[in-house]
Amino acid sequence: MTNAPYTTLPQWPSAYPASGASATLKLLNEDFIVTELPLQQPCGEGEHIWLDVEKNGANTAFVAQQLAEAAGVREWDVGYAGLKDRYAVTRQWFSIYLPKGETPDLALLQHPEFKVLSQSRHVKKLRPGDLQGNRFRIVLRDVAGDRGAIEANLKAVASQGVPNYFGAQRFGFEGGNVEQGRAMRAREIRVRNPKKKGIYLSAVRSFVFNEVLALRFQQGLWGKTLPGDVMDEAGRPTGPLWGRGRVATAEQAQALENGVAERHATLCDGMEHAGLDQERRGLVASPLGMSWEWPQAHQLVLTFSLSAGNYATSVLNEILRTTEPDRHTENEPAATD
Repeated sequence: MTNAPYTTLPQWPSAYPASGASATLKLLNEDFIVTELPLQQPCGEGEHIWLDVEKNGANTAFVAQQLAEAAGVREWDVGYAGLKDRYAVTRQWFSIYLPKGETPDLALLQHPEFKVLSQSRHVKKLRPGDLQGNRFRIVLRDVAGDRGAIEANLKAVASQGVPNYFGAQRFGFEGGNVEQGRAMRAREIRVRNPKKKGIYLSAVRSFVFNEVLALRFQQGLWGKTLPGDVMDEAGRPTGPLWGRGRVATAEQAQALENGVAERHATLCDGMEHAGLDQERRGLVASPLGMSWEWPQAHQLVLTFSLSAGNYATSVLNEILRTTEPDRHTENEPAATD
């Protein structure tokens, strides 16, 4: 059992040998292009307006706020499937609840950081998780290191996938969201804002999942199954998203997961008391349609798709080390998908 503050995140193990290479990520917003892959298209009728929006340099919550103001509705009436990176060019769907009156043409809305590409009506609101996944096009600049080692890791990632860690953005600046979540559940601080509560609980839950995945690495279990594992649809083992109830695993897999829960008892008890239920998440993320090219000597361009909830940073971390321009903003909502 531990009550120690979570002031720094551990260096969770990687699947493949470090290439020793480095690169700059997101030097320009156009270097990180994300296209949301929706579960469905709007049907053309219903009480909600669905908007296909492209944003550049804005976070999702800000765009939702601007759309609510333009449509004359509450922010609560605007829905979206997931938070997208701010320092990027991203395309995603929003919904606005407008059951009565004339339909405003929001494609006429002028804003320097986003534009509405199209709109149509639909019968339901968009809610978090309502997406198949995301398609990425990533430009890595100032690539330095052994190209052969980079290529070896690219091929390994494309064929075998990557550890499905939650990305660093889930944990906030310097991992602070995990410590805030611990302090909140230990009643050391009071958090009144429900959105912040959700962010902190999500960070804590993600941290425990990553700890389970890391322990499997330390025990030589990457790419292997344990007696008692719960498998995903692709037939690969899953890890726990902690909450109330017994873990779904049995035998050795359950013993491993309960061991991590005991080590982080304060976090796990807090999630149970917060009312979260046990869920499962795949331990492996598989980038689909992955390709790459070297348009210039020190520039690498990657394209691939990931299922909802998987992180592009987990793919990049298995290929080379990346650094971004220093532009941290306090309380910036983290991308979740």
